[in-house]
Amino acid sequence: MAKCEICGKGAHFGNNVSHSHRRSNRIWNSNVQRVTVKTNSGSKKMNVCTKCLRAGKVEHA
Repeated sequence: MAKCEICGKGAHFGNNVSHSHRRSNRIWNSNVQRVTVKTNSGSKKMNVCTKCLRAGKVEHA
């Protein structure tokens, strides 16, 4: 699973709980996109979460 290279956000783990209260494992994946980003040395592909993209922490190339 990809992890945001800006803030470090990744997958979260927990349980599915049924009506009868039986539990099974589940995963919540973060919305991480592979985008081309402007850097000092040119453009680079990075895994960035959509929260960082919307906040303007990176600039599209």
